[in-house]
Amino acid sequence: MRAIAPLLLLLSMPLAAAPLHNQFLPPDDLSLRQEAAETQQLLQVTSYSVVVGNQRQSNQQPIPVTAPLTLRLKGKPLSKGATLSQVLISFDGESKSLKKPVFDEKSKVLNLNYPLSQYQVILDLLRNDTVYVQFLSYSNGHVWADLHTGAVRAR
Repeated sequence: MRAIAPLLLLLSMPLAAAPLHNQFLPPDDLSLRQEAAETQQLLQVTSYSVVVGNQRQSNQQPIPVTAPLTLRLKGKPLSKGATLSQVLISFDGESKSLKKPVFDEKSKVLNLNYPLSQYQVILDLLRNDTVYVQFLSYSNGHVWADLHTGAVRAR
C-alpha cells in the first residue's frame, strides 16, 4: 500500500491543461512550450474575405506603390475564455523574415503574416476544409500561431 500512496497523490494533482488542439503542434525540440500556455485562443473559421489593396503615396519621391494582399477570417471562439473573433493574414513577398503573430486583446484580432508563397495553400484550405486558427503565448515570450484543418480521412 505504501508504494501506491505516492501514485495516488500524483494522480490527484491537477494537470497543466494542454491546449485543445495540442495534437496539431509541431515537436517542441527547443523546449519552448514546457510550461502551460498563458493564453490560448482557438477559433473555428466560419467565413473569410480576400482584400487586394492598391496604395500610392504621392507625397514621397520616388513614389512607392504597394498592393497589399490580406485574408480576413471570422469565426467562433472554441477555447475556454477565448475572445478571438477575427484573424487578419497579411502576405509578404519581399521580406526575409516574418513579423511574429500578435493578438490584440482590445480589438480581439489576431494578426498573422505569411510569405506570399503560402497564399494559395491557405486559400485551398479555406475552400475545402473546416479550418481552425490557434494562438498560444507562453510566459517565456514564445508565441505560436497556426491555421490547421481537423483530422481529414484520406480518400
